[in-house]
Amino acid sequence: MKKIFKSSFYVLLVMGMIASCTKGIDTGMFKPKPVSGDSTTDTTTTWPSPAGDVVGKITVGYQGWFACKGDNSPINLWWHWASDWNVAPSTSANTSIISWPDVRDYTTTYATGWPNLGNGNPANLYSDNDDQTVDVQFSWMQQYDLDVAALQRFNPNGIEGPIRDAVTALVKTKAEKYGRKFYIMYDVSGWTNMQTEIKTDWTNKMKAYTASTAYAMQNGKPVVCIWGFGFNDNNHPFTTTACLDVIQWFKDQGCYVIGGVPTHWRDQNSDSKPAFISVYKAFNMLSPWMVGRFSKIIDSDNFYTNVNKPDVDYCKANKIDYQPCVMPGTLQNGDRVHGDFMWRQFYNMKRAGAQGIYISMFDEYNESNQIAKTAESQAFVPAGSGFKSLDEDGTPCSSDYYLRLTGDGAKMFKGQIALTTIRPTIPKP
Repeated sequence: MKKIFKSSFYVLLVMGMIASCTKGIDTGMFKPKPVSGDSTTDTTTTWPSPAGDVVGKITVGYQGWFACKGDNSPINLWWHWASDWNVAPSTSANTSIISWPDVRDYTTTYATGWPNLGNGNPANLYSDNDDQTVDVQFSWMQQYDLDVAALQRFNPNGIEGPIRDAVTALVKTKAEKYGRKFYIMYDVSGWTNMQTEIKTDWTNKMKAYTASTAYAMQNGKPVVCIWGFGFNDNNHPFTTTACLDVIQWFKDQGCYVIGGVPTHWRDQNSDSKPAFISVYKAFNMLSPWMVGRFSKIIDSDNFYTNVNKPDVDYCKANKIDYQPCVMPGTLQNGDRVHGDFMWRQFYNMKRAGAQGIYISMFDEYNESNQIAKTAESQAFVPAGSGFKSLDEDGTPCSSDYYLRLTGDGAKMFKGQIALTTIRPTIPKP
């Protein structure tokens, strides 16, 4: 989704992928400043919003953006698996992923150019165009008690539109089947004609999905998220006027609108454009992006003190719900500490008083911050590929470990188990 790469190897992976937007890592060690341009406070809205399909719930960011040649998909390319979508992924020079999925639960997979796995089995990959793929992934969400899938939707015009539409239809069906909720999360990165085309896409295509019993509702309204307003880079050139117009338009359609916003939205510096507070305050819920901002447990504590808790205080004063990110860490960089890094974030966001949690991400093998089933040892990655497995720090982990850990984090967030700094999830039962 939103990219951070730390070496020339990772830079190679950017070729052929969707335009994206994360910025440099920081530690959160700064003194909060008064918010500039902030002169109004809503005194009419109840805060926090009552429990619904996002408040009080665990939402996972769901890409659903993988396809393979020969899968009968509308795109019929190695969509997001390879740097060159026309050529089967085979080496570090032609791959768009930096973690290898565990594909043993999928009945249909597709041969790649990678060497066999360490266990001798072929190095095959899955396609989100296949009914059974999405079925399996939503069955995991049910099994591990993950409440909501935020389906990422980039600019749907052009070559990717038909496959994104096909995956959306599958998500609806499987969310209904497994008793999960879903909502549309527009990522506006690089979307040139966003202001008009996002309205057309919602009106002509996505709005129909709100009739589903599985479509997420909050405060009696269908949920939609817009990710990317206010980021201080060339990939998000939108003005405050354009952003406010789009937010108000969705509100006029009767929607509860979430903003996927920069980490430092409140202080309007670093990754945030200045003078954007009016845009941030227009959202019903704010979900600040955290991937790439820190990678150590101590940094999570620093962010709790200097970013997240002040964020919650500001949102309370302005009647805005708060849905921060919790991330497993970049596996390829060795950030995960066999789950302790992620658990600390659950602990900190619970004690900060967040209204919801956004897991970034469910299936983001491209950035190595996925919770979906992942190669648990070198027996399950292509031989000599350099992909790290979940046991990279010497602690054996099952392929579903981060799904199980997220389920336990959900229990703590919902008050079903006590608030604790000690991770209860066993890496490999």
